[in-house]
Amino acid sequence: MAPSTKDKRLVSIPPEVAQAVDERVGSRGFSAYVSEATAQRLRRDAAAELLAAVEAIHGPTDPADVSRLKSVFG
Repeated sequence: MAPSTKDKRLVSIPPEVAQAVDERVGSRGFSAYVSEATAQRLRRDAAAELLAAVEAIHGPTDPADVSRLKSVFG
């Protein structure tokens, strides 16, 4: 078996959020669910930063273009 490549962390979340995740994926899927949600947020933050940098150079982006990109990249 390959060595684990996971970094164990302790996080605090509201009990109702923890319960909702447990109900959706069970306690054994909790870490994977939270990890994927965090990765998705990081991708979204990076996209927002990129858009801000592009707009700083080229001006405002057409909202229709932004909507199209969101539908493709989430």
